[in-house]
Amino acid sequence: MKITVIYATQRKSKSSTYNIAQRFIRQLSDADTVITEFFLPESMPKFCRGCWNCFTDFTKCPDYGYLKPIIESMCEADLLIFTAPVYVYHIPGQLKAFLDHFGYQWMAHQPRKEMFSKQALLISTAAGAGTRSALKDLKDSMTFWGISRIYSFGRNIHASDWDTVEEKKKLKLQKQIDKLSIKIKADSMNIRVSLKVKALFYAMRYMHKKFRFNPADVRHWEAQGWLEKERPW
Repeated sequence: MKITVIYATQRKSKSSTYNIAQRFIRQLSDADTVITEFFLPESMPKFCRGCWNCFTDFTKCPDYGYLKPIIESMCEADLLIFTAPVYVYHIPGQLKAFLDHFGYQWMAHQPRKEMFSKQALLISTAAGAGTRSALKDLKDSMTFWGISRIYSFGRNIHASDWDTVEEKKKLKLQKQIDKLSIKIKADSMNIRVSLKVKALFYAMRYMHKKFRFNPADVRHWEAQGWLEKERPW
């Protein structure tokens, strides 16, 4: 298995989100597992400029130099892991800025065929509350990228850092992580496209065939054969 991890912050040892992600990685890994990790904002420090270049040719994005190795890693991965500590009830700004660069990759525009056969694990922690809204921020992008198997792990840990999390709570988290890891491994043997993703695909297919709003989007769908009989699954 190949796993690509996007960490929303560069905080490590004291981060509850990071430590939970590491436990998942250990449980999901075997001798052949390849792990590639990116830390925001270091790996992608730029905000989207709204220049629209990605909707015509993504390689012309002003930040393509930062994004290229991340895109390549995500396309090669079997599992994508996103971590997001809660900041004011939502994902951190640097993660939102990262996702903004992938608007072109949403189903309405130029979705990548590779995404339809992947799993995604979304991890969020909060000292108080807010994991539900943070995870929704992430899940929206994953769904519109075409990922059907999306697992959410949001926990309100009631502590400012991992060192102050009660041991009893840590043991409970470990059991929950181990249980979900088993499911992710089992599901990886048979990835099926969800009805929601299929519905989005066919709605966008109809739109491109009938209205042809953005020529670059239409060319992408035509090149994939999706306006004819080919499908990305």
